[in-house]
Amino acid sequence: MAKAHVTTTINGDEYEFLCEPQQSLVDVLRNELRLSGTKEGCSTGDCGACSVMMDGRLVCSCLVLAVEAEGKEVETIEGMGTADDLHPLQKRFLEINGLQCGICTPGILVAAKALLEENDNPTESEIRYWLAGNLCRCTGYDKVIRSVQAAAEDMRKG
Repeated sequence: MAKAHVTTTINGDEYEFLCEPQQSLVDVLRNELRLSGTKEGCSTGDCGACSVMMDGRLVCSCLVLAVEAEGKEVETIEGMGTADDLHPLQKRFLEINGLQCGICTPGILVAAKALLEENDNPTESEIRYWLAGNLCRCTGYDKVIRSVQAAAEDMRKG
C-alpha cells in the first residue's frame, strides 16, 4: 500500500510527512515527528491520554488517522507552553500537584485548556464533566480539579 503525503500545521509550525493510510495520528506524532508529549494509553479512545486539538476540536489522536490531519491545525501539549513560559494550567498543576506519573497529564492539560478557552469560569461539576474522558490511575482527581480552578482564576485576572 502506498504511503500518503500529509501537510499539516502542528503547534503553529508547518509539517509534511509520509504515513501509512491506516496509521493513527498519535503514532505519527510520537514516532515520526518525535512529538512524544502526547501519550498513547488505551488505543481505543477511552482514556484521553492522547488528547489533542484538531481545528479547535478536542479529539483522541489514537482514533484519528494521520491522513485526516491533511490541511488541519493540530495542537499538542508541546504547543501549550515552554520551560521558560509555562501556561497557567501547567504552573498550577505543578504547584498543586495535579499530576503524578505523567501518562495522563498531557491529555488532561490539553482538555482543560480547551475547556477554559470555552468557559473561563467553570464550576467544579463542569470541570469534572469536561475531563470525564481523561482517566488517571494515580490520583483521586481532587488536585486536578483544584489545579484547573486555580488556573482559571489566574487567567481571568490576566
